[in-house]
Amino acid sequence: MKIREMEIPITHISGVGPALAGLFARLNIFTVSDLLTYYPRDWEDRTQRRSIAEFSYGKVHTAASVVSHEWFGFGRMKTLKIIITDGTERAVLICFNRPFLQKMLPVGCVISISGSFSFRYGEIQSSSFDFLLLCEKGSIAEFKNAALPDSAVYSIYPLTTGLSQSQIRKITAKAILNYTKGIEDEIPSELLEKYGFFNKQKAIQAIHMPKSAEEAERAKRSIIFEELYLFQKSIIERAAERKSGMTAPAQKTVTLKKDLIPLLSPRQKELLERLPFELTKDQMQVIADINADIDAGFSNSEKKNRPFYMARLLQGDVGSGKTLVAFFAALRTIDWGAQCALLAPTEILAKQHAENAARLMEPLTGGTEKGVRTAFLTGNVKNKGRIPLLQALQSGDIDIVIGTHALFSKNVLYYNLKLVIIDEQHRFGVVQRNTIIHKGRSSVVAAQKLKTQNILENPALLMMSATPIPQTLAHTVYGDLDVSVIKSVPEGRKPVRTHLTRAGNEKHVYETVRAELQKGHQAYFVYPRIDTPDVPEETPHNEGGSPAKDIGGIQRKNTLKSAEQMYAFLSQHVYPEFSCALIHSKTNEDEQNDILRLFYTNKIQILVATSVVEVGVDVPNATCMVIEHAERFGLAALHQLRGRVGRGSAQSACFLIYGTNLSETGTKRLKVMHKSTDGFFIAEEDLRLRGPGEAEGIQQSGYLTLGLADPIRDKELLHLARKEAERDFYLNSGT
Repeated sequence: MKIREMEIPITHISGVGPALAGLFARLNIFTVSDLLTYYPRDWEDRTQRRSIAEFSYGKVHTAASVVSHEWFGFGRMKTLKIIITDGTERAVLICFNRPFLQKMLPVGCVISISGSFSFRYGEIQSSSFDFLLLCEKGSIAEFKNAALPDSAVYSIYPLTTGLSQSQIRKITAKAILNYTKGIEDEIPSELLEKYGFFNKQKAIQAIHMPKSAEEAERAKRSIIFEELYLFQKSIIERAAERKSGMTAPAQKTVTLKKDLIPLLSPRQKELLERLPFELTKDQMQVIADINADIDAGFSNSEKKNRPFYMARLLQGDVGSGKTLVAFFAALRTIDWGAQCALLAPTEILAKQHAENAARLMEPLTGGTEKGVRTAFLTGNVKNKGRIPLLQALQSGDIDIVIGTHALFSKNVLYYNLKLVIIDEQHRFGVVQRNTIIHKGRSSVVAAQKLKTQNILENPALLMMSATPIPQTLAHTVYGDLDVSVIKSVPEGRKPVRTHLTRAGNEKHVYETVRAELQKGHQAYFVYPRIDTPDVPEETPHNEGGSPAKDIGGIQRKNTLKSAEQMYAFLSQHVYPEFSCALIHSKTNEDEQNDILRLFYTNKIQILVATSVVEVGVDVPNATCMVIEHAERFGLAALHQLRGRVGRGSAQSACFLIYGTNLSETGTKRLKVMHKSTDGFFIAEEDLRLRGPGEAEGIQQSGYLTLGLADPIRDKELLHLARKEAERDFYLNSGT
């Protein structure tokens, strides 16, 4: 039996009653399988002694005698202090909420003590410790050279309130004893032997109950390799299934405009001629690659074997021109006589795409009598306009529809949907993507072909991401897709200059922004929260513009600035001569659209917002981005917000204002932003700082389901797993 198939309730383990099962449930542990795969986060090695005098080198593990008891504090706050010595130094055990230890550890007893110690208030002390009573009366000299009875390697687990390390160790040990015999290996035995990995039964036992630190590390590597191997194998199988029976398109290298033109369809050529700028080399190459994919799908669609369909991830940094590439892909599909759907995560972004599509594409006829017929569909489109729109979609009278989740609503039917474009793909789950793809499979033309040829035809899929995914992780998560990258940005755009400013010096930032506003440019001010409930409306401010720390002599509970609070301050006290507006997630969508339209036309000069403007706002005249409490934002969000400026020819700047209590990780994030504007470099650093499960775009991918493995940290094992998974797959498939 495979370990994931052990669906035995945890209550079947001796000692686990309803109360303890409830505690395990808080950790999402319901079965034996859940328990055995709830791996330790660390291990504490007590096989080696460390005296109190050596506390600065790591956790102490030694024999010590109790010298005396003391108390400090009064009433409920009265706390026990136990003074101990191991012959090298004296130390104090701070026993918060554990007065009962006075009886358990009487003066004169000898204990084995393990814990983290530090020098505080003029003494060596610990409030986090474990102990084992060795004798109630005795001398530590008796235990000087003897092995302590609790000398072992102990697993350290993430816990929940009410559940102790000893409880989870005890229950896990019982599960290992009773249920691990006969656990099946999920990777070939020759690989285990070849690379010295433990088999699954031994790995599970050793990772929870290791005999040494070396054994724990070997067990961890064994499980990591298995996770990566199985994951890579599943990706390879998905890719093979998608491409089974297909004839892969021939790709051509394109570096110059004259190389691209012969590869374009009529409407694509018209759009190219209308552009007031030149495409970048990356854009031209991606357009050529996508054209080859789309053509392969249509040219083989009449054959009885399975036709090729595109499944491509298009990565591009902010402002690199991904949307324009998507429009070229749509025109190629339309010139084949089929429909396209462009899915955006927000109505603001969808409306902007729809307006740009109408402006760029509707005049294009391709030598026919009709231009491109565009439509906009969201949940806010009422029945009066919705019903005829849906009828036009089903009859084929609309070429491209752009919208939000409404595109895959139950009553939305398509005539011949052959291309699905998903913008900001990480905002959508796998189920949502599959639902919109199913719309293409069930469209009128596809349904007719399925009846006559019994061939299920998928529409081509183009997923776009402005949050770059590091190459290593993209290869891991999206290994079953073709990945295209646009790194170059259009000519004439200047890199955004990033400035770091400590809180209290905002006045200098505000004056720099004022100079830009006086030139006719615009600015964003972004804050981490909408409002500040515990701050009165009339909040005094310091000279720099930051709210005062106390009001009426009373210390404020919350000094975090909010968008609403700062909108009032900026519009009334800093920039009263300019037009300001406020936008956040609670702003009505119609009002959001009105504000963004006015901002786009420069009738509003200052936009105060939360991170709602992170995507989908393209105002070339905006040259300043001010982010206050920048340490509260992740790297991906900071990079996306910075990308709202620098979209025109004027020099732009981003000001990151940070607080005084900056964490080590927060400091690293800000240094990365100051150092680079390269989204791919920033994505790599974000992954290192936050881990693959936290990096934006990965959690929602629907693909990454690793436990112990980290594709960046375990890069060596990742490449090894990929190589072996590919070798085994092609060996077994005979290809």
